[in-house]
Amino acid sequence: MQPQTAEFSEQLTTAAAPFGKAGVAAVYCVHGTFSGNDALGLLTELRRFLPGLSKSLRRLGKRTVDLVAGETGNYTPQYVETLQAGLSAGAARTIPVRLFNWSSQNNHIGRADGAVRLIDQLARLATGLADEAWQAKLPPRVVLWGHSHAGNVFSLLTNLLGSDDATRDEFFKTARSFYHPWIRNHVDMPVWPQVQQLLGNADHPLRKLKLDIVTFGTPIRYGWDTDGYANLLHFIHHRPCSSEAEYLAPQSIEMKRLLHAADGDYVQQLGIAGTNLMPNFLAWRTLQADWRLDRFLEKDVTRESIFKRLKHGTRVPDEGTTLLVDYNQIEPCLHNHLAGHAVYTRSKWLPFHCSQIAEQFYGKQ
Repeated sequence: MQPQTAEFSEQLTTAAAPFGKAGVAAVYCVHGTFSGNDALGLLTELRRFLPGLSKSLRRLGKRTVDLVAGETGNYTPQYVETLQAGLSAGAARTIPVRLFNWSSQNNHIGRADGAVRLIDQLARLATGLADEAWQAKLPPRVVLWGHSHAGNVFSLLTNLLGSDDATRDEFFKTARSFYHPWIRNHVDMPVWPQVQQLLGNADHPLRKLKLDIVTFGTPIRYGWDTDGYANLLHFIHHRPCSSEAEYLAPQSIEMKRLLHAADGDYVQQLGIAGTNLMPNFLAWRTLQADWRLDRFLEKDVTRESIFKRLKHGTRVPDEGTTLLVDYNQIEPCLHNHLAGHAVYTRSKWLPFHCSQIAEQFYGKQ
């Protein structure tokens, strides 16, 4: 069904109505790896010296990604407008839907920086909510709606929100070289110590927000902290193999089947722990932070080869509810479906996604 039709709008409005009744105050759509504004990490380093120029180039870079990729594994401004229109019509009030852009680097420090900056955004939202929102019968909720490794940004976010002070301090100490130079007593990424300070404040309005997290095609990497979220749901494009249990991915990947996404989302299967890319080799502070975070975040991960890990065929995370969905209407070419990974970000699936989220999160409201 095409988003421009009246039938689509009616279905989306109906599916999204429970969001308003449940007290949803805002939705953040967050892209995955390589769909952001600094996939190579160059502008992250430029931000230390010329933050204004870095910000301008990031905007230009994201606009270019939106123009070239469209809805292929990417959330566009048009996607956000469509979702906001449906949510607001169903609630009879405006429910803002916002794009949150992070660097999209495929490494620990990129995702950690995304988590820290998203917490900063949520803190600003919580502080700016009107008194009526806090005095309502239902507490304000925020839906985090993330594709691919955005789900792992959310995972780190829940751990930062839910962990004790000692664990959280260890995280910031581990990544210290990223935001604090070795020699000068000057922080060039001030959002990091600011977030560390606000996380230590148990009375901050951020702590009162109910976070409902939805991931789409997120590879399994980090664990989740149940104290850091209210609801957790995973969508995974999956087609059962005759030789495996119905919830397992194939143990081997055949190129012919990958070209047609015959077994579902291959990127979700491939982007598991141990598949990071090294940060910019000229950015020594970032390299050190990423190296130390690897030992901090995945110290309990068994060091197996990627081929051995793929043989586990794991699709379903340990926490949250997972919906294994056969999206049978996908584009026929690899560059359009990205090995089964791009289906989730198509606007045509919004009524289906909203109805499933509403049923899982707000069905009892």
